[in-house]
Amino acid sequence: MERSLCCSHWTHRIPELGCAPTTIDTEGRMKGKHVDPSTLRGQLLAQIRRNIAERGHHTYLIDEGTCPRFAYTIGLTTVLGAELVFAGGALYDSARLGKIFDEIVYQRRAGRTLRDVIDLDELGTFTVRKASASWTRRLLLGAHDFYGREVAAQQIVPDEDHWTIDVPDMSVPWRPARAPVWAYLDGAWSLPVPETAIVATDLAALRGAPVTSASRLDEDYWELFAGPPAEVPNEDVRGVSLATFLGTDTSLDRIIELPVGRALWRQHRADPWHARDATT
Repeated sequence: MERSLCCSHWTHRIPELGCAPTTIDTEGRMKGKHVDPSTLRGQLLAQIRRNIAERGHHTYLIDEGTCPRFAYTIGLTTVLGAELVFAGGALYDSARLGKIFDEIVYQRRAGRTLRDVIDLDELGTFTVRKASASWTRRLLLGAHDFYGREVAAQQIVPDEDHWTIDVPDMSVPWRPARAPVWAYLDGAWSLPVPETAIVATDLAALRGAPVTSASRLDEDYWELFAGPPAEVPNEDVRGVSLATFLGTDTSLDRIIELPVGRALWRQHRADPWHARDATT
């Protein structure tokens, strides 16, 4: 039986699906109207309870802020003893991420264990491993609020062919030095650029290839590519937080001071940067 993603199964911060449910931003605005925090919380909890009753779990997607996107379930604790969390994974759009959750939840409920490798065809193979409480207490805030206590979680981990630099090892305790991409998970933004800074990049760079082309097109918008930007297919372009790259490659620190409208290029990671206009 096909188990397709139901859009009402998600809580979004930023809608990426055409049939996405009501979007609620960090200031409590809903459909252009300001919502009282207590009313907002009540509506969210009601939506979560409906999804758990109808589908067995709710999935919360967080895709704004200084850290990479992440998603987690609410409702599996009473059945499996833990929730599921997928941190990072920029390779997958929201629809594919939703399918991954639905399939893995189905297979875990069917008896697949943490020792099993789960094959999801073109989406790749996945393993599930226990996540450290130092990660879950920072990521699964909605689940903790729903249950009124901290809950355990298991991390969904993609195979090597589908791994990206934003996927952390949540089996070891969270520390900024150990997981630099996730350094701002706990702590104030300290960079001299907007906290909302976004990077358009390609899958090659997200899989660890050195960035050779960097340009700043606005105060809070950069483009970082592992090759000539004109040669990157549209389907390979992704949007991620600026901290995703600054945490993994110190040679990119210079892009913070790059003026709007200027760009840098190099042949290899160890080469010096050369400046040019962003339009040339």
